Amino acid sequence: MDTISPHYDRPRISRILEAIEPYGVDIFISGSDGASDVGLLRSHGVSTVVNCAVNLDLNYVMEPQVEASGTQIGHGSGAIRYYKLGLIDGPGNPETMMLAGYYLLQGAFKQILPDRSSYPRRERGNVLVNCRGGRSRSVVLVSLFLHHTVPNLFPTLDSALDHVRTKRELRQDEWFEAPKPMLIEAARRASKWINYIEADLRQAS
Repeated sequence: MDTISPHYDRPRISRILEAIEPYGVDIFISGSDGASDVGLLRSHGVSTVVNCAVNLDLNYVMEPQVEASGTQIGHGSGAIRYYKLGLIDGPGNPETMMLAGYYLLQGAFKQILPDRSSYPRRERGNVLVNCRGGRSRSVVLVSLFLHHTVPNLFPTLDSALDHVRTKRELRQDEWFEAPKPMLIEAARRASKWINYIEADLRQAS
């Protein structure tokens, strides 16, 4: 029988690190409850959400440009700039999914949208990463990102994991599956790929 960790109450949204260089904005983690509260996000200056849960879809469209009818779903620009990565909270993710997640999150920080009416959400505020519970997929992805983005603060993936777990208020008796071990291992493999890619880019330049 699988061991199941205890579940504790924790903040709906957790600030993980302030003023990440070179972007100058903060990164947050939440579960579905925090990520779906636009008022809460705005109160923390969050302009961008990266949802890394394959089993959770968020609809930030408050004023659809196309209304739903029949088999056609409504769509339009959302109240929040929104990126989606579909990670499974356990085994089953392709080898490259965590690597894709790292560069997707990096892109959410770096991307500058054009000054056109078709891009109404151009503000660059804080970034929130969420999964369903905010304690596994989001935690490991943010840890990978911090390790490679601010290595002076987090020289190893483990040091980043310890920091993120602490800031997210995960208790040590749930660390054995928060994040899931196979997700941590996927992050370690992705970290090696990132090192290869970044080294190659430096050599090419």
